[in-house]
Amino acid sequence: MEHQVPSYRCEGMGKTVGKILTNMGVLSANPIAFLIVLAYAAAWIVLQPHSFDWHAVATLATWLMTLFIQRAEHRDTQAIHAKLDEILHSQPGARDQIAHIDRAEPEEIERARDGSDRPDPGRA
Repeated sequence: MEHQVPSYRCEGMGKTVGKILTNMGVLSANPIAFLIVLAYAAAWIVLQPHSFDWHAVATLATWLMTLFIQRAEHRDTQAIHAKLDEILHSQPGARDQIAHIDRAEPEEIERARDGSDRPDPGRA
């Protein structure tokens, strides 16, 4: 018996939530996110210094490490996309939609990878 992976489709409100989450991921890779965490830490120290204990330090360290990882992943992904775009632009038979697929939602990218969005090669 073959195991089928469920297909998740964003429709209606789910599509909006998907776009918000994607944008939040991109924004968390922005250097401004680090400044926000540092401003939060400064406000915490000023407004509630008695509650700023080792748990607070651990929380802030976790947030900062998450942002460092997100930033590194975003940089690597952007570099890979730039390299792949260059390769796609140099190929005469490459489809233009694929060169710009990084602007699509993850579900749309999955459909394109599965081949469901590919034109029929027999119909040219």
